Amino acid sequence: MSDDAMDAITARALRSVEGAASPRARQVSEALIRHLHAFVREVAPTEQEWMAGIAFLTRTGQMCSDSRQEYILLSDVLGVSMIVDAINNRLPAEATETTVFGPFYVPPPSFPSGADMRGDLAGASLFISGVVRAADGSPIADATIDIWHADAEGFYDVQKQHDRPGLAARGRFRSTADGGFSLWTVRPTAYPIPDDGPVGDLLKLQGRHPYRPEHVHFMVSAPGYRKLVTHLFAAGDPYLDSDVVFGVKPSLIRPIVVHPAGPGPDGGMRTGPWHELRADVVLAPE
Repeated sequence: MSDDAMDAITARALRSVEGAASPRARQVSEALIRHLHAFVREVAPTEQEWMAGIAFLTRTGQMCSDSRQEYILLSDVLGVSMIVDAINNRLPAEATETTVFGPFYVPPPSFPSGADMRGDLAGASLFISGVVRAADGSPIADATIDIWHADAEGFYDVQKQHDRPGLAARGRFRSTADGGFSLWTVRPTAYPIPDDGPVGDLLKLQGRHPYRPEHVHFMVSAPGYRKLVTHLFAAGDPYLDSDVVFGVKPSLIRPIVVHPAGPGPDGGMRTGPWHELRADVVLAPE
């Protein structure tokens, strides 16, 4: 088939969506047709390769469940999720930067400030504290702060619910009058994304590892401010420069300080070494 003949097919496909009732649907459909046709012409797949691609997408859908979203993983490892995040979060320079939401969020239980949200998890104690502020530096009281992270083995509670009775390493806190919040939990670790499915097969084909650097998820909201979805990453982690989902931003890398046994910041005695993460955040106006 000549280039002119292929151009004619693309033109007919574009004309076929001219009657879309929604201008946005037409815009998206036209862009999809243009870019998908251009991709196929550049790659020039064999029929066997094209069917392998269809089979890959089919298996990706079949892997999705209530506790696993393989299409989110696919979007993440191709960098698409971070592009969507960047498009939708053009924030003032003072505001804490956003990053990908991740597939393991569920509404967490509420805790008072200073509580321990580790649940039944063992591991090094981690104290997280911070202040929620506006761009002008003023504290934001009664902000809602959802925090969640993997355990010391690299698993989220929802991935191991057959092994434990309830949620762990996730909680909802409220900032105090001075914008502050604090909590105890266990220190997480770097971990691989689920790579036993089609996305894992894709990473192997691309010669990539499946690891995310050590991080803690935050979702912070308050009336009059944009909801913040972000992570804070542990300084020094070996995967900071090769995060499989491209989620690391320099401003989100924070040190985790190790303290010897003794009094903690809340006055309680810690029988072993404990770790500390400072998690100040700045919200952008709505």
